[in-house]
Amino acid sequence: MSVLRRSLHLPRKLSGALCVSRCSSGYPDIPPVQNEPILDFPPNSPEREAVFKEYQRLMSEKPVEIPCIVNGEERKTGDIKHQLSPYDQGITVASFHYADKQTLEDAIKSSLEARHKWDLVPFEQKAAIFLKAADLISSRYRAQVLASTMVGQGKNLFQAEIDSTCELIDFYRFAVEYAKELHTTQPKHHAPGNWNRLVYRGLEGFVAAICPFNFTAIGGNLAGTPALMGNTVLWKPSDNAVLSNYIVFNILREAGLPDGVINFVPADGPLFGDTVTDSPDLAAINFTGSSKTFKHLWRQVGEKIDNYKTFPRLVGECGGKNFHLLHPTADVDSAVHGTIKSTFEYAGQKCSACSRAYIPASLWPEFKEKLLHEQSLLKVGKPTDVENIYSTVVNQESVNRITKAVKMAFRDDELTVLAGGRIHDEYDAGDGLIIEPTIIQTSNPTHEYMTKEFFGPILTLYVYDDAKMSWAETLNMVNTTSAYGLTGAVFARDRNAVEEASRGLRQAAGNFYINDKSTGSVVGQQPFGGARASGTNDKAGAASYLLKWTSAQSVKENFLPISRLYHPSMMS
Repeated sequence: MSVLRRSLHLPRKLSGALCVSRCSSGYPDIPPVQNEPILDFPPNSPEREAVFKEYQRLMSEKPVEIPCIVNGEERKTGDIKHQLSPYDQGITVASFHYADKQTLEDAIKSSLEARHKWDLVPFEQKAAIFLKAADLISSRYRAQVLASTMVGQGKNLFQAEIDSTCELIDFYRFAVEYAKELHTTQPKHHAPGNWNRLVYRGLEGFVAAICPFNFTAIGGNLAGTPALMGNTVLWKPSDNAVLSNYIVFNILREAGLPDGVINFVPADGPLFGDTVTDSPDLAAINFTGSSKTFKHLWRQVGEKIDNYKTFPRLVGECGGKNFHLLHPTADVDSAVHGTIKSTFEYAGQKCSACSRAYIPASLWPEFKEKLLHEQSLLKVGKPTDVENIYSTVVNQESVNRITKAVKMAFRDDELTVLAGGRIHDEYDAGDGLIIEPTIIQTSNPTHEYMTKEFFGPILTLYVYDDAKMSWAETLNMVNTTSAYGLTGAVFARDRNAVEEASRGLRQAAGNFYINDKSTGSVVGQQPFGGARASGTNDKAGAASYLLKWTSAQSVKENFLPISRLYHPSMMS
């Protein structure tokens, strides 16, 4: 803990220097925004050595002790939980204090006290904090954020780079750009003597941010973007990502985020959900996780709707059963490579990962041969071995769930395990919670394995008879099989087939890819989110996402006296 705390300074209190008058020129230009370059980390490069050095430090030193942070003050409740390294379950990388009910209630109180001042801080001052945080992540703390994601969440170097640094940097920089555009787009003035304007206020109350383990960037975005728009936030990190999320939280503090704007409160999920939904001041829930949990939160809000001062906004991203669909004209090599990458990078622990695929019978022999060949070459193991496509699944619970699914596949007459299916103690892949990349074929297109999200390195394939089944029938099968609607990809050279698929799968995927894999959305390029059981499709990484975190006020100011009572049409 000492190294972390020495490098991250506490911010000033909310009152004082931050609350300055708006500059006379209005909203100033911000630095040009572009996506953060992805570093290559070549062998023997200083950047690779810095990450691996930090990785070894975190794996070898005393675990970081992480308290709750309420209004800038450390709260050590004594209810200590442990974040273990997925690759080495004997190593504790962080020991963190669970918030009790009183701590959560104090965090809500702190948020409400900070809200009024924070909402009135000029936009350019808020923007400066998040732009500085992005620059700190890009430079001074890049290795630390990367290593904490590798150590705590089991990502390899490339996956950590695109997630925990590049995407989070992009979230903050593009959010500032979008917020500026929002503030500077104002109503027209159609009559002389008045001035119309829109004021974008923070929501009245507090925002509860409930974050997942699989993307450090999502945690930083779920808590950070609402704060940029004038809200105060309770940040509940995943138990399996506390270390990386805590580092990001402290980077925001070093960048100048005032105490109480974001309160960092690791907590038991049900206790957190019950406490925030019990509060009459709940303004919004920003959630990424399972559909089951989101439905439970939605149900709680609905049951308590008469208790709230405002209608809480519910923003949720809930996973998917994402598809790759091949047309008979598909480029097989491209489809194989895209399917392998989408399914098995980060062990399939992405809500966008491909987990069901539809292959025409006319391409199946070639596709199968190449797919199984590529699967046989995949390496898994230690996060710092750069040749590994993935390291581990995140915890023992995930191992148990995925292993159960694989073992059931071996016993199901409608399923054939084509490759994989072993766990870490059954083959030589090093230590850690490793599941072998697994490929399953089904004879039933509506089988549970084509509808259920396993959130692991499992791909289920269905071979459709393209000589008997029309393309329209195939599209309907894909569209109606799953309750989810997050991501999907179509591979086809035939442009008419692409156009028909775009229509037939219009509601099947919030992020739709043509001749590309179903993962890898980039902030500012492919705003992310899906509907159906996949969530509220509010498109993180888009300008529209910011509208969820503001309550606009329309203001008309009249400069001339009201001189008459009657309109001309009222005169005889």
